[in-house]
Amino acid sequence: MRITVFRKLMADEFGSVRGEMVAHDHVLSALGGLTPDQALESGLPPKEIWLAVCDAFDVPEQRR
Repeated sequence: MRITVFRKLMADEFGSVRGEMVAHDHVLSALGGLTPDQALESGLPPKEIWLAVCDAFDVPEQRR
């Protein structure tokens, strides 16, 4: 998954503004205490980050 796809999925799921806020501000234990943006910057795969976000926010399986 590309970062652009990750950003689109975030916007589609949460709305563009809230998606950016979640990516920037929400710390996820599944990502070692990083926010999604920090995890991207550290080199974690976008798909792994997306799945961690989905788990944290109970995104239904069909939208993952």
